[in-house]
Amino acid sequence: MKTTAEPSSFIQPTIGGPGAQLVASLSLAIHEHRLKPGTKLGEDELSDIYSVSRTVVRSALQALSHSELVELKRNRGAFVSQPTVREAREVFEARALLEPRTARSAAERMTEDALARLKAHLEAEHAAIAAGEAGKALRLSGQFHIEISHIADQTTIAGFIERLVARSSLIIALYWKRQSALCEKHAHHALVEALARGQGADAEDLMKSHLLDIVTALDLRDSPAPSVDLRDILKP
Repeated sequence: MKTTAEPSSFIQPTIGGPGAQLVASLSLAIHEHRLKPGTKLGEDELSDIYSVSRTVVRSALQALSHSELVELKRNRGAFVSQPTVREAREVFEARALLEPRTARSAAERMTEDALARLKAHLEAEHAAIAAGEAGKALRLSGQFHIEISHIADQTTIAGFIERLVARSSLIIALYWKRQSALCEKHAHHALVEALARGQGADAEDLMKSHLLDIVTALDLRDSPAPSVDLRDILKP
């Protein structure tokens, strides 16, 4: 894998043709917080924006609903998923159970190639922060956690973490209260240093602290659904 390329994206549903492009575009907009939780995704509007049929739009929204990025509401249409406060707490409780041990396993399996990939993630994150692209920086931060789970070489657990991180993206979009946390670069740097040294216990402790810091940056109270213009957000 080339270390200069942007890190791999979140897992996406299997769908082909124009629908795949629509899924990728909407997924990216959701993970980068351009499409906020609760945003209505009108079939007619999306069909017009992307110049595809409503059938393609409907298939793409169905695929996104399987990955829990989109919620399909009977007689109301499709909306970007809006996790509740309870779901938010459960997601981060699950991450706190899985990711620290996964970080320990990653430290025990580190290679030069894996280290290069993690450093590429950090560089991409910092570039996004420097450019003022907060949504992109948060997406890349989530992918950093996914990369660690891949290095740990635990396929089943990595799949769980990938879905939890994707869900976390929606939670952060809804409940993030401390934007300054974006500039706190030390957490990922410290993790990379511990992983590079093969210090599993340190990596485990650092991951625990890092996840706790993320939770304390959340304001876990209900937020109203946004009012937006899809064309302004999704235009080419």
